[in-house]
Amino acid sequence: MSAAERPNQKGVWRQPNSNGPKARRVIDLHAHIVLEEGFGVAGRYGPELAADGDGVPYFRIGAYRMKPMAYRGTVFMDVDKRLALMDQLGIDLQLLSPNPLTMFHGIEADVAERFCRVHNDAMAEVVARHPDRLLGAAALPMQDPEAACRELERAVKELGLTAAHTGTDYPFPLYDPRLDDFYRTLVALNVPLFLHPASTDGANPPADERLNHFDLGLIVGYAYDESLAVANLVFGGVLERHPEVDICISHGGGALPFLMGRYEGMARLRSWAPESVRERGFRFEARKLWYDAHVEGEAARHLLLKAVGQERLVFGTNFGGWDTPSSPATAFDASLTPNAEKLMRL
Repeated sequence: MSAAERPNQKGVWRQPNSNGPKARRVIDLHAHIVLEEGFGVAGRYGPELAADGDGVPYFRIGAYRMKPMAYRGTVFMDVDKRLALMDQLGIDLQLLSPNPLTMFHGIEADVAERFCRVHNDAMAEVVARHPDRLLGAAALPMQDPEAACRELERAVKELGLTAAHTGTDYPFPLYDPRLDDFYRTLVALNVPLFLHPASTDGANPPADERLNHFDLGLIVGYAYDESLAVANLVFGGVLERHPEVDICISHGGGALPFLMGRYEGMARLRSWAPESVRERGFRFEARKLWYDAHVEGEAARHLLLKAVGQERLVFGTNFGGWDTPSSPATAFDASLTPNAEKLMRL
């Protein structure tokens, strides 16, 4: 970032080579990308972009097919189209993250590690071509925490990626002691972790058959996994053991705002709650996390604001997805920019 692009003491952005004030820039921290270089790298798991006998396009990972799904020629794979839509929606800077379908936390560790290396190399190349508009998050093989730490260090120190991005569902809980070195590595490298659910069971359809219809894997499955992630991080004592780690949960933490009172009540009742939660309450600890404010409707936003406060929210769009905003970023979206700058160390 050049000196001319930095905010003044009042936080007002000034356009380079201009004496006039500029509206605060908008930073989108929820934007996935699909990279051609990763196709086929995970062997029998793909990823594969193809069409069925009727010509309907699909995206396959393992035994799971998302259909219809045509990524080529869209903002997911065409960077010029991405930048054009960013301009249309008033987005100045965007963090690119892996496609949730390709988290691959449920496959063989060596295959996942190979895929993540290829994916991160390709991600770094895209970001390097547009450093003023794009940032990149690293994909990690979380089924092997030691390998995840190695790849995160490489991605940050050698490739210049500025965040980690994983699923919410590892082969073990988010509070498992095996992850303590991973959380320490995040802090040592000074990068945040973004958690986003996938609509698969590793590389298969969702384990709960009820989610395999009506796109409920996306609608209900995501909220389910996000809600569990918040509960596991807080009740599992991750924030107590690693107070300096920054973790951001997608879609406002799922059902967190609606369930906050129940989380609070159970924390007071049960002896298994960490000391920090028993002393200060679940809400206090949950507000140490960050949340992507990409939720549907004013009522949902109001609940989220009441639950965690605006200072823990960042702007996100699920860029290119079915629920991408159709109108330009609002004043509220821009008001979250200081939070994004703090979370991303800008």
